[in-house]
This record gives sequence, C-alpha cells and structure tokens, in this order.
Amino acid sequence: MTGSYPSIVVRVVCALLSPFVLLYGLYIIVHGHYGPGGGFAGGVFVASAAILPRLTLPDRVSYDLIPPVAGPIAAGVGLLIYLLAAVVPLLSGAALLDYHAFAIPGMDLAHVRYYAILAVEIGVGIAVAGAILMIFDVLTERSGT
Repeated sequence: MTGSYPSIVVRVVCALLSPFVLLYGLYIIVHGHYGPGGGFAGGVFVASAAILPRLTLPDRVSYDLIPPVAGPIAAGVGLLIYLLAAVVPLLSGAALLDYHAFAIPGMDLAHVRYYAILAVEIGVGIAVAGAILMIFDVLTERSGT
C-alpha cells in the first residue's frame, strides 16, 4: 500500500525519522571498510529512507521528493563508480581491484587502498540504493508516473 497513511502521527514520525535513517545509511557506507556493514547494508538504509515517505505521504508529495527516475539513475551511477574503481588498477598492470601495485606519487600505499576501497563502497551503496528503489517502484507500479 502506497500513498497517504490515515494516521497523522505515523506520517509525522516517518517524516522526522527518514533523514536520520538516510544519515545512518551514509555513515554505514563511509565506515564500511572499518567494521561491519559497507556498501550493501548502507545502500539498503538509504533506499529505506527514500521508500519510507512513499509509504506514508501522499503520492504527489513523495514523488516530488524523490522521483521514480532516481532509482535507475542512481543504480547506473553507482555501477559506473564501482566499475571505475575496479578497472583503475588494470591501467597500472595490476589485477582487478588490486591496489597493491597501483601507486600515486606522494601518497603511501595505505592511503591509496583506503580511498580506493572507499570509492568501491560508495559505488556499491549508490547502486544498491538505486536498485532497491527501482524494485520498489516497479512492484508498486510507479516506475514511470
């Protein structure tokens, strides 16, 4: 069921909760290579923050916040970021996603790995969030309206 939820309390609580869910999802994506979580789990939280208003607010308002075209675009951009981060080591003769042989002048290897893994996590997070949002829109028949 999508659309305006009959209870004003549920609508207000969901509207207030959604930005915090989004912030937590971004935190999980950015800190995913330090501990549990990462791109997939963070992407699910980001998609949840986008889906929550669609379940509780009127359709016009919720689709003005995040239009249905945002899902496929985010999935494509996230996949492109991941692909670029995966292919860059190939340019220096290393294997796919192998940043051991990839050297940037003036930067030690630990920092190169840190930023490369961060780029991978961000790409995966954006792709997962876009894919889940797209699946939700297709299942609720809101893919192009």
